[in-house]
Amino acid sequence: MVTETRPHLGHGVGLRVPHFDRALGPGLDVDLVEAISENFFGGDGRPMAVLERLRRDMPVVLHGVSLAIGSTAPLRDDYLERLRALASRIEPAWMSDHLCWGAHGPHHLHDLLPLPYTEAAIAHTVDRLRRVQDALGRQLLLENVSSYVGYRSSEMTEWEFLGEVVTRADALILLDVNNVVVSAKNFGFDPRRYIDGVPAARVRQLHLANHTDRGHFKFDSHRGAVPDEVWSLYEYVLERIGEVTTIVEWDEDVPPWATLRAQATEAARREAMRRDVTRVPKREREGERGGPP
Repeated sequence: MVTETRPHLGHGVGLRVPHFDRALGPGLDVDLVEAISENFFGGDGRPMAVLERLRRDMPVVLHGVSLAIGSTAPLRDDYLERLRALASRIEPAWMSDHLCWGAHGPHHLHDLLPLPYTEAAIAHTVDRLRRVQDALGRQLLLENVSSYVGYRSSEMTEWEFLGEVVTRADALILLDVNNVVVSAKNFGFDPRRYIDGVPAARVRQLHLANHTDRGHFKFDSHRGAVPDEVWSLYEYVLERIGEVTTIVEWDEDVPPWATLRAQATEAARREAMRRDVTRVPKREREGERGGPP
């Protein structure tokens, strides 16, 4: 069910091992953290102690990487049970995974591969997504992946496909802004068309990250600070969709805490600037730009 008011938890970061000591000590001074679900399937131990400590201090969201919702392999009951147990223990604000496939039979490819954008793939994915949501007892957020391959059989755009899947399954969207930038370069479309095309009311969370530009294509590396191109599209998302809970991902060469935290702070600053601009009457804004008086 889509609510009229989108919950807004603020601006946070992806929880990574180099910052575990700080989490157990003075704590992480951000609004929220996002934890990779599978990293906490081990039960008790230091990782769980970190997650439970943070959960006492702030909201936590869980982000999965192994659901492979679009695969043809049967859904794994053991995986869903571990995910449900983790959610029961942590009580996350919400849970997410990726709109992709990455498993064939018993084999996992350890990659997030895009689906063909067809009616058949929609029906298949929606059926699996409904069963997952029933098993977990909650809505799931699906993230758009960065794409490097396409299918001749595709019948629609990626954003149309994403919108149809979440609408028919009554799921939600984790909109990865960096992935939109990456895929737009790789497939030659305007990234703003993607933002304009997704059902805004179903966007619950954003991801910001860096990528590697290899000239003829972009690669989703999550290494380094958020680049200007992603910040620019983030501001367009705020203009088009409104304020959305935002997580900064930094997975390679993870920096000192102050550097990572500054990225979340920058996201909050840009959101606040957008909020201040929208509070100025349109007539005054046009006057400041030299437009109609």
